[in-house]
Amino acid sequence: MNTRQGLVIGASRGLGLGLAEELARRGWRVIATTRGQGELAGNERITQERLEMTSAKQREGLRERLEGQELDLLFVNAAIDRGDLPITEVPEEMFTEVMVTNAYSPMRTLEALRGLVKRGGTAAVMSSEQGSVANNTEEGYELYKASKAALNQLMRSYATRHADDGHTKLLIDPGHNRTSLGGPGAELEPRDTVPQVVDVLEAQAGAQGLQFLDRRGETVAW
Repeated sequence: MNTRQGLVIGASRGLGLGLAEELARRGWRVIATTRGQGELAGNERITQERLEMTSAKQREGLRERLEGQELDLLFVNAAIDRGDLPITEVPEEMFTEVMVTNAYSPMRTLEALRGLVKRGGTAAVMSSEQGSVANNTEEGYELYKASKAALNQLMRSYATRHADDGHTKLLIDPGHNRTSLGGPGAELEPRDTVPQVVDVLEAQAGAQGLQFLDRRGETVAW
C-alpha cells in the first residue's frame, strides 16, 4: 500500500500543528508549512516548508518547490480574530486584514496548489460554524463571522468551477477549541478535536461535491 501524502498549510501552532502531527502518527507523510522554523522539528514523517500565505510570491515559490509531488490531501488552515466589535466600530484596515487572511489568502493558496492533488484526493479548508449564515442567531464577532462566511462562499464558487477535477472538497468546522485563536475559555481541547477531524478527512476521501462538515462528520448549515 502506498504511503499517503498530505500538505497542511498553516501548521505553526494550534489545530494546524495538531493536524500535521496526527496525520504523521497515522502513517502519512506530511509536508507542513509554518511562518517560522522549528515548530515541527524531530518528526521524520514531517517535512517543514516556510510560507506566509498572504504573500503571492511565497505562494508561487512553494508551488515551484513542490513541483512533481502528488498529494492525497491538501488542507488549508488560516484565521485571525481582531476582537468582538460591531461592524460600526471596525476600521477599514482591520476589515481588509481579516478578510485577506481568513478568506482571500486561503483560497488563493488552494488555487495555487490544487494541481498537486491527485484525482481522488481531497482539497479541504478549515472553516467554522461561525461562518454559517443560518446559525448566526447570537450577537458578537461580526467581522470574524463575515470572513468565514466569505470563505465558505468562495469555496462554493471554487467547487463549482472545478466540479470535474475528481477531488473531494471539504469545509471543516472543528468547533471552539482552546487555541491562541479560540482562547482559554473554549470548551474543546485540540488533542481531542484533531483526531476527530482526521477521521472525517479519511472517511470522506473519494466523496463527490462540496460538503461543510463538523468534527463529527455532521453537516453544518450554510
